[in-house]
Amino acid sequence: MCRDVTELRRQERELITKDATIREIHHRVKNNLQTVASLLRIQARRSKSDETRESLNQAMRRVSAIALVHDTLSEGLNQDVNFDEVFDRVLMLATEVAASIGTSVKTLIDGKFGQLKSDLATPLAVALTEIVTNAVEHGLAERSGVVAVNAERKQKQLLITVSDNGKGLEGGKVGVGLGTQIIRTLIEGELRGSIHWSSPLEGGTRVAIAIPLA
Repeated sequence: MCRDVTELRRQERELITKDATIREIHHRVKNNLQTVASLLRIQARRSKSDETRESLNQAMRRVSAIALVHDTLSEGLNQDVNFDEVFDRVLMLATEVAASIGTSVKTLIDGKFGQLKSDLATPLAVALTEIVTNAVEHGLAERSGVVAVNAERKQKQLLITVSDNGKGLEGGKVGVGLGTQIIRTLIEGELRGSIHWSSPLEGGTRVAIAIPLA
């Protein structure tokens, strides 16, 4: 019995050490990503080209979105991510974009994302960062408006819609730029989901996403 208790305590110590090591790794990855994001921000501020500055700012936001997931993972033993907390911080990135272009934006969230595995949370965080910032930067440019996000968690599927009351899709079609390519690659490729853009009759843009959870 004494041997059994000793073995259990040894295994418990090993698990504690392993969990602490994993948290430390996530913490260091988060710090490194934040350093990269800071370097990109500094470079963007020094750039004299508007196009280069915007590209660097976009890269900075993508890196920051990945850092958010690692920051959440570094705070607890569970390697699942409370994505509602992550997305609240994603919206803060969108607020920064709005402030930089002089736009007033109100964000609304309905529903819950819930806990997600880290391999789902990271690409989803980057994709939603792209979608929300696009809504602010392009859909609501030079005007005030609303970005509404709805998340519906089902047993085997996560349904997400991001809507804004901005100027809508030009010609009723989504663009083919780098941001759109990144979003499609992450949602359809890495997450094995689907995504659809539309311009409702009442105006604005609506992005519907479906991601399998099983």
